[in-house]
Amino acid sequence: MKRPWQGMHPVKRLGWVTLISLAVLAMCVVWDNWGDLLLHTPTTATQITTTETAQTQQASADQIEQGRYLALAGNCMACHTTRGGTPLAGGRRIDTPFGGVYSSNLTPDPATGLGRWSAQDFWQALHRGRSKDARLLAPAFPYNHTSVITRQDSDSIFVWLNTLPPVVQAQPVHTLVWPVGTQPALAVWRSLFFEPSPFQADKSQSAEWNRGAYLVQGLGHCAACHGPRNALGASGPVSDLSGGLMPVVNWYAPDLTREAESGLASTPVTEIVRLLRTGGSSTAQTSGPMGEVVQHSLQHLKETDLHAMAVYLQSRAQSTPQPVPAEVKPSRISLQVATQGAKVYERQCLQCHGEQGEGIQTASGEVAYPALAGNRSVLLSDPTNLVQLVLYGGYGPATAGHPRPFGMPPAVLELQDRDIAAVLTHLRTRWGNQASEVTPLQVNRIRAAQGQ
Repeated sequence: MKRPWQGMHPVKRLGWVTLISLAVLAMCVVWDNWGDLLLHTPTTATQITTTETAQTQQASADQIEQGRYLALAGNCMACHTTRGGTPLAGGRRIDTPFGGVYSSNLTPDPATGLGRWSAQDFWQALHRGRSKDARLLAPAFPYNHTSVITRQDSDSIFVWLNTLPPVVQAQPVHTLVWPVGTQPALAVWRSLFFEPSPFQADKSQSAEWNRGAYLVQGLGHCAACHGPRNALGASGPVSDLSGGLMPVVNWYAPDLTREAESGLASTPVTEIVRLLRTGGSSTAQTSGPMGEVVQHSLQHLKETDLHAMAVYLQSRAQSTPQPVPAEVKPSRISLQVATQGAKVYERQCLQCHGEQGEGIQTASGEVAYPALAGNRSVLLSDPTNLVQLVLYGGYGPATAGHPRPFGMPPAVLELQDRDIAAVLTHLRTRWGNQASEVTPLQVNRIRAAQGQ
């Protein structure tokens, strides 16, 4: 029997092979993203045995309260609320390297929110990253992390959202560059980088450890910031806490498994809990994006949950092999840079951070102004966070446990790039600190990235 391609010119044969391969690939992508809909079957067996949708069941007060608590743990309001707008009505612009994405309306408005959604639709959004109409959602919504959330918790969140007053606010159109925001491009991206990750408890660990893992990997979506991303914006596994530069916001999220960057392996669990709950401890203080997480989410969590997260994070840090610290040779600083750095420090920093970089603690043992000598943040190989703090100020979150945190004023209009580079070099090379020099070019790039 003669095959169709027998006797065909090699170039034409190659063209047919390529066409068939592309067709097969397209079918695989479609199946990967919408296969369960084509079969008209639920995505997982757990969906068959769950409770009925929130519209047809009588929600208990306990379930509503649990949903409110879980939404706080997930920090949903941070992205789904515009500045000064109605909570959870969406419309906030989230900038990405590929353009802007606008958050959706989570209130039960039937026209612009979740009013016509079922609990199953909501679960599909969390677990599959897919809207009620089967439209694929942009991965600015961290559905790799929300896929960790159990169906029971998903239903509780949905029930609570349906108790909110409905708000009419349509979701603005995303401004992603073509073809990034198109459904075919999202389908290919998801086939390459997304796989739902339902939580699987580690039977060799305690119930507390597993609770902490569930919160960190799922609702807390810690790896969304503390995990590296590739050129296409994809992150690694939901458990990857190896640190990285956060796109667009331009802050460096430390490696939480590395003692030199986080100190989690040696910090007492009670102090880790204190940092998560109040934003400050006896050795550290949060600022920038992490400060916002503490203010809007972590401070509202139960002590037991914070303790579970601390236990899990410390376990990860203690069980990760630590790299042998590279020998840091003292930077050869020119006399001009050294003199300039010392002058700027004396004028801008000494009053709060001390002559020897010792900092100031309050009577209760909290950090008022952090010590700079031996400070892990000062010694990070990437000086981005230091530059951000000097340019735009350092402010801890206002929390119930620390309602009036001390802050550092911004110097973006007062200090030039060479002044900032010199004073940061001063910090990184004095009082026993041994880190690389910060250059004016580095400062300039960070300033330019923030549009200043």
